[in-house]
Amino acid sequence: MNAFVARGGALAPYLTATSQTLPSLTRVTASTSPLKEKIVVQKRPTPQTKFTRPTGQIAVTSSIGGATQVRFAHTDVTVPDFSDYKRKTSKDTSSSDSSLSSRGFTYLLMAGGTVPAVYGAKAAVHHFVSTMSASADVLALAKIEIKLADIPEGKSQTFKWRGKPLFIRHRTAEEIEKEQSVDPSTLRDPEHDNVRVKIPEWLVLVGVCTHLGCVPIANAGEFGGYYCPCHGSHYDASGRIRKGPAPLNLEVPTYEFSEEDTLLTVG
Repeated sequence: MNAFVARGGALAPYLTATSQTLPSLTRVTASTSPLKEKIVVQKRPTPQTKFTRPTGQIAVTSSIGGATQVRFAHTDVTVPDFSDYKRKTSKDTSSSDSSLSSRGFTYLLMAGGTVPAVYGAKAAVHHFVSTMSASADVLALAKIEIKLADIPEGKSQTFKWRGKPLFIRHRTAEEIEKEQSVDPSTLRDPEHDNVRVKIPEWLVLVGVCTHLGCVPIANAGEFGGYYCPCHGSHYDASGRIRKGPAPLNLEVPTYEFSEEDTLLTVG
């Protein structure tokens, strides 16, 4: 019989395995005597560190084959005293003056941060909106100034304004009297001559036919005003439709005269 001792880590002192060989019945074997080996069992060492039972909140973590952890909540940690750094008004928490002073400082700090934030947001929005506005060259064409002294009486001149033809007509006294005597109720688009002009001698119109957008011819047509040869629309010397397929009168843009009535600004 052979004896074996199995050793396995921490459990080695407690594990012992024995193997015995028996003689066969068909053969004659020499007798064997068991080994007389002394088995020594080691005792677990006694821990040398002494632990006292902790008090307060404890978190214990344990697992098979892993170390055991003990975590303390550190309830014994003392909070430092900052009384030397506090203001005198904030040391007494029961006083209303301390609360008002503290809130006043908070409101002041919030206001100091809000004003720059609002100003920055306003500047950002203004910059974003300005990128969508018209460019400088487009704004320069938004208005046009015309010297009225260059247009003789009874004549009409054409200018370019915002990509459209602009008619400026210096009317005679006969034309003014004729157009003012027309009854608006007889017109397709009723409108009196006094409504369409600021100064009777000067007629300002956008030279685009209200039918299909053609450009009428000045000093032509059956009524002595404007004539559109495309589809035969006739306008009088006040730009009102008198005959033809056009449904509306010629458009009157926004304009103003200078103090001496020598300069016309359109737009």
